[in-house]
Amino acid sequence: MKSQHIPFMFPFQCACFSFFFFFCLMFPGTRAQQAFRTEPKNLTVRMGATAVLRCEVLRASGTVQWAKDGFLLGPERSLPGFPRYSMIGNPKRGQYHLQIEDAQLEDDTQYECQVTSSESSSGIISRLAWLDVRIPPSKPYFDMDMSTPWEAGKKYTVTCVAPDAKPLAEITLYKDGVELTGAESFSTSGSKDKLLNAHAEVTYVFSCLPDSFSSPTCSISPSLSMFLVSLVFTPPVILGLERNEVKAERTLVLECVSYGGNPLATLHWTKNGEVLSMTWEEDVVAQKSSSILKLKITPADNQAELCCESSNLVSRSPLSVSRKITVLFEPAELTLSGSLTAIEGQELNLSCYTTSSNPPVDIRWWLGYKELNNTSVAMEEGDNGGMTIMSNMTHRVSREEHGMKLTCEAFNKGTHFSKTQSDELSVYYPPQKVWINAPPEDVPLRSGSTVHMVCFATGGNPKATLAWFKDGTAVTGALQQTSFDMGVARELVVVLTASDNMASYRCDATNKAKKTISAYTKLRVHFTPVSMKITAQQEVLRQGEALILECQAGSSSPMANISWILGPLRLQGVEEEPRDAEFGGISVHSSLSLNLTSQHHNQKVICQAYSHVLAEGTNMYYKLNVLYPPEFSPDQPTEVQVLEDDMAVIPLLVSANPEEVSCIWLHRREKLVKEEDYRYHWLDDHSLEIRNVSRNDAGVYAVKCENDEGANEISITLDVQYAPSVKAEKEPVFVNLGETADLICVADANPIIAGMFSWKWLGEEEVEMGEETQEDESGLLTIYNVTRAHAGSYECLANNGIEPPASAHIRLVVQFKPELRKGPQWRKVASRGDGTSTAEIVCQAEGVPRVDFSWEKSGVLMDFENPRYEEMIMREGSFHTSTVRVVNVSAVLDYAVFSCTARNSLGEDKLDIQLISTNHPDPPSSFRQVSVGHDSVTLEWIPGFNGGLQQRFRIRYCWDQSVSFLYVDVFPPSETTFTVTGLQPVTTYNFSVNALNAIGESEYADNNAVLTITTKEIIFLMFCKLGGSGLPVYLTVVLTAVLGGLLVFNLIGCFFGLRWKKSVIPPCRSSQSTAGNSNKYESREMINAAAQRTLLVDSGSEADSNVYESYAEECSHYYYPTGVYTPHLSPPPEETRGLGKTQTWLRAVRPVNTSQPKYHATFRVYI
Repeated sequence: MKSQHIPFMFPFQCACFSFFFFFCLMFPGTRAQQAFRTEPKNLTVRMGATAVLRCEVLRASGTVQWAKDGFLLGPERSLPGFPRYSMIGNPKRGQYHLQIEDAQLEDDTQYECQVTSSESSSGIISRLAWLDVRIPPSKPYFDMDMSTPWEAGKKYTVTCVAPDAKPLAEITLYKDGVELTGAESFSTSGSKDKLLNAHAEVTYVFSCLPDSFSSPTCSISPSLSMFLVSLVFTPPVILGLERNEVKAERTLVLECVSYGGNPLATLHWTKNGEVLSMTWEEDVVAQKSSSILKLKITPADNQAELCCESSNLVSRSPLSVSRKITVLFEPAELTLSGSLTAIEGQELNLSCYTTSSNPPVDIRWWLGYKELNNTSVAMEEGDNGGMTIMSNMTHRVSREEHGMKLTCEAFNKGTHFSKTQSDELSVYYPPQKVWINAPPEDVPLRSGSTVHMVCFATGGNPKATLAWFKDGTAVTGALQQTSFDMGVARELVVVLTASDNMASYRCDATNKAKKTISAYTKLRVHFTPVSMKITAQQEVLRQGEALILECQAGSSSPMANISWILGPLRLQGVEEEPRDAEFGGISVHSSLSLNLTSQHHNQKVICQAYSHVLAEGTNMYYKLNVLYPPEFSPDQPTEVQVLEDDMAVIPLLVSANPEEVSCIWLHRREKLVKEEDYRYHWLDDHSLEIRNVSRNDAGVYAVKCENDEGANEISITLDVQYAPSVKAEKEPVFVNLGETADLICVADANPIIAGMFSWKWLGEEEVEMGEETQEDESGLLTIYNVTRAHAGSYECLANNGIEPPASAHIRLVVQFKPELRKGPQWRKVASRGDGTSTAEIVCQAEGVPRVDFSWEKSGVLMDFENPRYEEMIMREGSFHTSTVRVVNVSAVLDYAVFSCTARNSLGEDKLDIQLISTNHPDPPSSFRQVSVGHDSVTLEWIPGFNGGLQQRFRIRYCWDQSVSFLYVDVFPPSETTFTVTGLQPVTTYNFSVNALNAIGESEYADNNAVLTITTKEIIFLMFCKLGGSGLPVYLTVVLTAVLGGLLVFNLIGCFFGLRWKKSVIPPCRSSQSTAGNSNKYESREMINAAAQRTLLVDSGSEADSNVYESYAEECSHYYYPTGVYTPHLSPPPEETRGLGKTQTWLRAVRPVNTSQPKYHATFRVYI
């Protein structure tokens, strides 16, 4: 019905929208104008693809919809009636893109996006956008007579047609892969509007050979082709099928062969008209086509017709050969049905059924080794042309046949197939004897005790099923039945009750033979009262009234005595005469009077019936429901603590009866109402819950509760605790140098606890923090005798145990008068005085508050209006820098003393700076030792004035007894710390340092002072590693003697060498001496022959050494490139050293857990 109404409804609907749209355009609003952010553009897609025309509207206030050829599609995004059309995109961003799925020829037209007017804007229409749908051509074909064979030498016109394409398809004709020229192309109208048929026509002269094997090809984009050929061929033949009968599950391999034809024949196989294979091979030399079919035979192929057909392009009808096959197959299933269970003497009826088979099977029945002949057989047509067989058998069973195997056998003569189906025969017969093993009937048993009764049954098939009964009613609690050789047993475990007294128990034995045999027994039981009942004379109980309770104890054997219990109290009641009751027992009665209070509410009054014979009783209680006004518990808290922003629960421990209590909460004499503050919530027990509690909620809460019996009230204090917030009382804090600074921070917190404040210095260097104190909510940090190091930021941390702690930063500003930088580099400035250079005279001061500068030249205040002089001031923290630039320095005018004065409110400081000509540098100062090793010394100094040029440093040193000096240039040049390496252990050296620039060099540091340093000693470790399977004793002795001799020779040589050195070489003089030790050895030191006599150990010289030599009055100067080399030394073994002696140890170590023992010898030599 919907599809019939759509053509009518949508034109009407769209017409209405069109009218509404142009109506809106005529009456636009006066507010924000709608506009297109994105308008649709022309789009080209293939047929079947998805096209999206984009439309995005800014400030859309009207209705957005699309028009197709002027026909409105509707405002809904799903576009009902156009299942392939929809509007997509985010409407909140003004996106109304038109999506067309599975584009078709009918979609090839123009579209526009329209927005109707609204109260705030006039309507707008986008530019037209064309959707171009490209359609490929349908299957091409040759337009010519295909049935008439061609004759050699004649002309034929070949026309190829590519129908229904958009745009027009292009056709190319080929022969043997070569394009045919001269083809004429033209077009005609297609089957639908906008579709075109492309035609390509060529005239072709047919030759007998080789044209009979190669034909023209028509090629259209995309690649489609057709061929033309003509020759005859012979009918096919089938090979591989010698007889028509085939067994199922066998795989047939058949070959179909067709000879001749041009082109050679195409072959395909069919079975009952259904195509099985369309694959074939061609043998051009043998002029034949062949196709091999592999077919697995199934029962469904019975009487199937296999056919092979051959054809080519010029055959009017295919040629074929066919064969019909007969399939021999076995039954898929053999089913034995019917019950193999029967009662002794009954007849057994069974059936045996086989599914379809070819040929049909024969069925025989066997019971054990005996064949049963009382059978009947029915045969019917089955699946796949076979036959089904049903055999029915009848037999009367006896007890002796129980457990024998009954077999149905099926045999197929055609396939020699045999299959059987067997099952056991079950014959039922009843049990023979039943008896009960139970306590004697005259022995009394205690109620609650457990009695085990066992029922036995023997004989029967199947074994008997035992069932227990009590007074004719089945008992469900019996244990699982068990079996033994002769029969079965089932135990009944009874926990005795009053109802078991003189009850009759019966055990029935049955099986599938449907005959029952029974056995009986009885029990005598002593029991406590079977029931208890308490009644009250009043229905409503109130505080202060008297209550009378009556207790009735049910049947018991022997008789029980009644007593009353209330909490820890045992009460005495009034007894009545006993009387006979059920189960052969006796019933007793008692009454009790009780004065009620509120404490009795919900308490239980217990009535106990006790049997002295059984030493056991039965209880029953009566719960008191006493009415009383509200009462507050002694455990009711009067103060509640809670953390701010948490949920506060003020418990109300009130009891009353009736429990319908109404309570009113007052805070600061105002009634709390949930509707006025959403944070208030009352629990079922009238407790107050305050969500997101704040410090304003703290205070006393008054609670008044009442019920139908009266009223009562109580007061509760809410203590709201909260984490601290802290702020500085004063920030920043200003203090003069040497005075006392007080840093104060104030916390708002609850609770205020002792020691909740702590202070932290936020600077990098450590300072003395001062004294920390606390006065209530204020934390104080008092710093006495403030120094400049105390200036900076301090953190005040407040922590009252409630997270998070709070902190505040206080900046301490230490005020002091200016202090100028006055080192040697600050007192001189050098520049050429030829009028071509510019000099910068720098004056830097540190002070607080702000420092101002004034300059004098030769005692006269400088005038910076002069263009040759310019002052620049930079300020960074407490540092203030004034730089005077002197342009075109003149030796006559500018070589003078410039005085810089820095002042603030606390004082002033002055520095004289001399502008001089460039010269050699001043000598360094404070030359000192930093560290010393066995082959190296680290030195440090303070540079002097550089003379106005870049300066570098040079270290001079020599051995204490040497006649020559060694020089090392410091690198990098500006470094003021340097390590001299390549020294000898336990040797005294003299060191000096001076400065050099492009003009010259300075004197040596500290008025040509010499720094005397002695290097540390070194420990030599020598390891000897000997391999082998063992070291003989004589070899050990020889090795020890040789090593000892070498050591003695070495020591003698050292001793005489030192004496010769002292007697021949004059010492190098020094004016200052300091000593030190080290343990570093440089094995790569480069020494020339002239300097070897200055060293204790002659290490030789290297071919690539770089040595520079000069001569002076006192010493020869040698320049040695310095290198750092640290040899790997194993950890030394234990040592013993005596005064003035050198001791040597030889230690041999034999390793363990090795297949080849090895020896290690360790030698230690002290020099």
